[in-house]
Parts: sequence; C-alpha cells; structure tokens
Amino acid sequence: MTLATFMLARVVPMSLSSQQQRPGRTEGPSAVVPTQDDPVLASSTTLLGGPWGTRAAAAIDKTHFFTLSRVLVILTTLAAVAAVLTKQHCLLNGAGSPGVYLNGCYSDWTALYSSRGLADQPWAPFTTAEFEYPVLMSVVASLTAALVPGPWVGDGAAYFGVNFLFAFILWVVTVLLTAKTARWRPWDAVMVAIAPGIIFAGSINWDIWAVTLLAAAMWAASRGKTLWLGVFIGLGAAMKLYPLFLLGALLILTVRDKSYLRFAKITAAAAGAWLAVNLPLMIGNWDAFAKFYTFSSERGASWSSIWHVWNLMAEKTGNTTLDADAVGVLATGGFALSCAVIFIFGVRSQHRPRLAQLMFLIVAAFILFNKVYSPQFVIWLVPLVALASPRWLDFIVWQLIEVAHFWAIWMLLARYSTQDWPDSHRMDESVYVFAVLAHVVMVLWLCYRVIADIRDPKQDPVLRAHLSDPGYRFSPADEEPQKSKKAFTSSG
Repeated sequence: MTLATFMLARVVPMSLSSQQQRPGRTEGPSAVVPTQDDPVLASSTTLLGGPWGTRAAAAIDKTHFFTLSRVLVILTTLAAVAAVLTKQHCLLNGAGSPGVYLNGCYSDWTALYSSRGLADQPWAPFTTAEFEYPVLMSVVASLTAALVPGPWVGDGAAYFGVNFLFAFILWVVTVLLTAKTARWRPWDAVMVAIAPGIIFAGSINWDIWAVTLLAAAMWAASRGKTLWLGVFIGLGAAMKLYPLFLLGALLILTVRDKSYLRFAKITAAAAGAWLAVNLPLMIGNWDAFAKFYTFSSERGASWSSIWHVWNLMAEKTGNTTLDADAVGVLATGGFALSCAVIFIFGVRSQHRPRLAQLMFLIVAAFILFNKVYSPQFVIWLVPLVALASPRWLDFIVWQLIEVAHFWAIWMLLARYSTQDWPDSHRMDESVYVFAVLAHVVMVLWLCYRVIADIRDPKQDPVLRAHLSDPGYRFSPADEEPQKSKKAFTSSG
C-alpha cells in the first residue's frame, strides 16, 4: 500500500498530465489528480510531502519514463510476485491436506489437473462429461494442459505455472482496460493492480479470463463499439455466466434512451459469439456441454453462501435446513427479484445511472444470492468497484474483509480435513460464519454507496468532476464530456 500510495502521489498524476496534453488527443477532459480528489490518498501522502500540486505537475518533463501504463504494469507485476509467494508452500511441498488449507495455497488448477484427467489427456473435458465448467473455460483448461512442457507433463506445479503466466498477462490487460474505461480517472485502475483479493484468490480458478473479457466489454461500451461489445459479452458468457449480466445493465439504459435497435445488435453479436464457441460441443458431445448447467442447477447450498450459513446454524440449533431444491428456488427468486428492483430503479431514477454502477449492482446481487461464494469470486467485483464506486477507504475495508473470509474458509476446511487435532487447535465455525456475514454486509454497503451516488450524482466521485458517464459512449450527450466548475472537491 505504501508503494502504491507513493506512485499515486508522485508519479501517476505526472504521467496523466503528460498523456492528457498530447496534441491531437481526443480523450476528453484532463485527468482528475488522485491525491487531490480522494481524502484517504490525500491524508496518506503526508509523509511524502502532501498531495500533488498543479504547479509541480506542470513543471515535470512530459517525456518522463514513468507513464501511467508503465506504473500500472509495475504495480501489477509486484502484486503478481506476491501472489506467487502466497502459493509457495504448495508449489514446493505439494497440495496435500491439511497443509493446502493451512497455507492458503489451494488452487483448482492443480486439483482438477489430476482429478479430471487433464494430466493424462489434455482434451478430457471434451471427451468425457466430468468437467463442470462452461465451454470456453474448458478450452482454456485443455489448452494450458497441452502447453505443459514435456519433462513436467503430469506435474500439477507445472500446470499451475502455465496457468499463472496466462493469468498474469490477463491481470495486466484487465488493469489497462480498466484505466482506459475510466477515462479521466485512469488512476482508479490501481485498485485492480494491487487488490489483495486478486493477490490471494486470483489463481484459484480460471475466473480471471471472464474478468478480462468483461473488462474488454466495458471498454467497448466506453468507446461506443457496438459489435465488439456484443462479441466480448458473448465470449465472457461462454467463459463464465456473469458477464452476460451486462446485457441487463445495457437494457436499462436502452429503455431510458429508447435505443432498441442498438441493443438488438449488441444482443445478436453476443448470441453469435456464444454460439460460435458452444455449438461445436453441443453437436459433438451434448452431455459434456450440459455438465455445467446440470451441475449448477442440482447443487445445494455451498461454501460461503448465505444458504450455507443458514444450514450450518440450523444444524447447530436444531432448525430445518434447506435442501437443494429449496436453495435453488430461493437463490433464483432472490436474484430475479433483485434484478427487477434494479431495473425499475434504473429506469425511473431521476438521473441516468452509469453503466458500471448498474453492472456492479447486478453482479453484487448475484453474488449475494448465489448458491456458492467461492473465494475467487471477489475478483469479479474488483474492476467494477474501481469503475462504479472508486473510494479508497471503502475499497481498503472491503478488501480486508475479503482477505479475512479467504482465510476463514480455508481454516474451516482444514478443520474438516483432519480429526487428529484437539478442538483447541481448530478454528471455531462461528469465525467462519462471522467472516461470511461481514462479506455480505460489506457488499451491501458498497451497493448502498452506488445507489446513493445514482440518486445524487454530486456524491459520485466520477461525476463530481465531469458530467457524463465515461463508460457509456452511445448517447449524443456523452460524446463531449463537460467539465464541472470544481474539478477537485473532497469526496467525503
């Protein structure tokens, strides 16, 4: 955090100033200086000489080495190194239980590499019906298995290494795309670059691929690229379901703008991209294609969901637990009701919501009501928080809670994985329950912040400096962002 603060205080504003003043550049208004805008960053730079001043920024040579993009890549690289170090125990000693949990280094990459036959046959997800992931994620799992170098074929650590290399590249791409989508607030992408949630949980599964595809879709929306927006949504949905929710956010803005033909084109492009990926397997091996959907529909309450906490407490108190059918109805119903409320609120709101705000609310609702909240799901929200509600205090508190949940779930699994320890050495289940509830409360708080910003744009850090949505370039009013009279005001 100290290094990131230093970069924000001294380097990032300088590079932003130089980039925004390039001749012929049409990116819109000049960037907001982070240490001038966010009170947490402003107060945390006291030891470094205080917030960056306009005279100092103007005096810096515009050809300085530390441009915004380079700073973001440097920060992401340092975070990736930290991420590798968190997995060191498993890489050196294997992923045996309970050490894999006690050291917080579990990864589906290594677990599924052997248990789903990838070590023996890289294309096993397409020849069997045992791989419980969408088609494009199956493609990634198989391609990375095929890339494991010869001498280490069958080695889970080597498979982890290949996947982590791709994950790192995608992490960098996501950070840069977020910076471009944020337009006059590109420094908000630092949240994605150094997020503890990504450091600890980004290498658990292949979710970073879906995160990057959604980031690409958000970027396409910020540039008004209708076809690419639909394509990225379709590919994201083929990788993981949640990028599909962007169509719901776009629908709300479509109803407000009455731009139904454009929405139809986006939807058609999304459907075409999804079918292009899924249709071959649908024809060749329907059971393998349907595995993800049948598994998702039949599973019951799983880890860290509100339904799992309910069942855990019900067992302790003698109350009725929820079976798989009941959880399915409650989870689907809760999410559907939330989407209906978001739709009505978004359409009837006096001020037009920003696309990132709507997308955050929909994804947050899905996470809160879903049957499972796997530790890696936190990375879904990180870029959306950076775009929808870029407040550093909220971000830091939220990430600390998510890290606490990360360790709570692994300590609970360590408790369940062995019977050799006395109870005094086992984490009490109440700690896990508290961590899950803290995660739920914090996500609800972030939702409240976003809703409050929609109701009163003067509170919105993004709209406080400029009067248009940087992430939605389809309305004529958004073509030329207007700068407000006060570009730098306290965010409160």
